[in-house]
Amino acid sequence: MRIIDIKDAKKHLSRLVEEAANGDPFIIAKAGVPLVKVVAFTASAQPAKRRLGFMIPPDGNARPG
Repeated sequence: MRIIDIKDAKKHLSRLVEEAANGDPFIIAKAGVPLVKVVAFTASAQPAKRRLGFMIPPDGNARPG
């Protein structure tokens, strides 16, 4: 995996991000010390379920107390 100095990453950020998005991750280092790994973002295949009406019992029969 490529290690790129932070100064070079600043100069070429657009190109580097495009390459990472296409499957070529890299590491950004400062003074030779690795700081971050840049990889392509992949969204979750299945979004989290939202629970509406969580105060209503599972059987759906909301009766006033």
